[in-house]
Amino acid sequence: MKTINKISFNDIESIPQLVKDFLNQKIEGFENNTFSLDHLKQQIHLKKDSFSSGKRNILSEVFEGQLSSLPLSSKQRESLENLKLSNTFTITTGHQLNLFSGPVFFVYKILQTIKTCTYLKENFPDFNFVPVYWMASEDHDFAEINHFKTENNYYETNEKSGGPVGKIEISDTYFISEFEKEFKDSIFGTELILMMKEAYKSGNTLTEAIRILVNRLFSEFGLLILDGDSKELKNQMKEIFKDELLHFSLQKTSEDKVDFLTEKYGKVQVNPREINLFYLSETRDRIEFNGQKYIIVDKTIQFTEEEILAELENYPEKFSPNALMRPVYQENVLPNLAYIGGNAEIMYWLELKDYFSKINIPFPILIPRNSMLFLKEKTIGKIEKLDLKIEEFFQNFTVITNHKILKDNPILQLLDEKEELLVSSFSALRTSAETTEKSFGNMVKAEEVRQLKSFKRMKKRLLHAEKIKQNELLERLENLFLDVHPAKTWQERVYNFSVFFSDYGYSWLENCLEEMVVQDSKLIIVAI
Repeated sequence: MKTINKISFNDIESIPQLVKDFLNQKIEGFENNTFSLDHLKQQIHLKKDSFSSGKRNILSEVFEGQLSSLPLSSKQRESLENLKLSNTFTITTGHQLNLFSGPVFFVYKILQTIKTCTYLKENFPDFNFVPVYWMASEDHDFAEINHFKTENNYYETNEKSGGPVGKIEISDTYFISEFEKEFKDSIFGTELILMMKEAYKSGNTLTEAIRILVNRLFSEFGLLILDGDSKELKNQMKEIFKDELLHFSLQKTSEDKVDFLTEKYGKVQVNPREINLFYLSETRDRIEFNGQKYIIVDKTIQFTEEEILAELENYPEKFSPNALMRPVYQENVLPNLAYIGGNAEIMYWLELKDYFSKINIPFPILIPRNSMLFLKEKTIGKIEKLDLKIEEFFQNFTVITNHKILKDNPILQLLDEKEELLVSSFSALRTSAETTEKSFGNMVKAEEVRQLKSFKRMKKRLLHAEKIKQNELLERLENLFLDVHPAKTWQERVYNFSVFFSDYGYSWLENCLEEMVVQDSKLIIVAI
């Protein structure tokens, strides 16, 4: 394996402008929440002053209890011991409980979290930094997580769903036997199959399965795994949840930020609700207030104000944060400095800055995670043979294709020249017409628009005809695009980690870790 390029997010067309502006410190009010050693030094002091020893003790006990059934490495035990100390902080990432981890970026974001801790220890030796993976065990959209894909197959499991996905017990294990058929002859296939069988044993919950799998992959790096579906942790959220139920504080406080982001960047990633909480029974359902009572949506359950506050006081574990409240929950119960997430995650975290100020929790450093792309040397050879650069596959590839097919073609140059001539001719004609009568200029402009539309239609048809003539080259370009973008999207959003682990085993994880960039957000391209 050899890294052949690292492309900054600033140079990738499909990265949202909001994320680029955030990284470039162009969004007012977030300048200190980007990654830098100075910002992290500030964050250490902010968190040190706000995170109590009582919270540390509770967190340590919860970790000890949740990880008690796992074989822990010496680094994990060191992480657990360090968490009890006031000079220890966490770097966190979170993800859903996708079947067998789902798309491979799940692995990348955890590895970046681990490497960030190592980097911070090198730069701040007086402090300790613990990588944490937060399991989204309370999500209820099972259809979103019940599958994964390899190069050759699609795997899915079917279970009864509706409540928190973490509590779903595994009974449908047909996908395991199918997976075994695909990977039994791979170099590290046996390891993968054993991993899957251990994690997805009948009777295990999805929370247990992911905890076992993630521990198997990352225990040697000192990673700790946390399930937020915990009475002890939610007990620390009672005042915040109470305020949310009574005053709709998250929505009200974030209104200005949401309006600002909407005006400048279009719609926001997640719109705050009046109440950003779910209620857990045998299912997970939204809580709404109808002016008199608290209604559990799609259920017959209702509460008066007094009743729901009593329910919260006695059973905080029954209240579940939604996507916007979850960041608040994480930062309240963890001594956390930075959150590493995908672009969509970073975009909805940005909505919450003012709400964090209101409830006196330090808003963390936000780090858009690295992306990785593994390409076969054969594919890279084909790209080079066509005199293309890999970064061009992350620009507007239709434009790249048109340029490649029509390169040095006289018809393209002629069409461009005539279009320019048409525009300049109409400009001169409009100027002259306006000296006769102002309205004549508008008439000429309308005719210019009509004729340019007609010209562009003709140009499109001529280019289409030229593409048909060069069908073989077009097909090669399209096939190469699919090699880089399987299913027409980023590789890391399609393939499961097993595609790469099956050939390289744990050395693939080590290689990913080595190539991961901590100080910047990049797309890392590796030849295999």
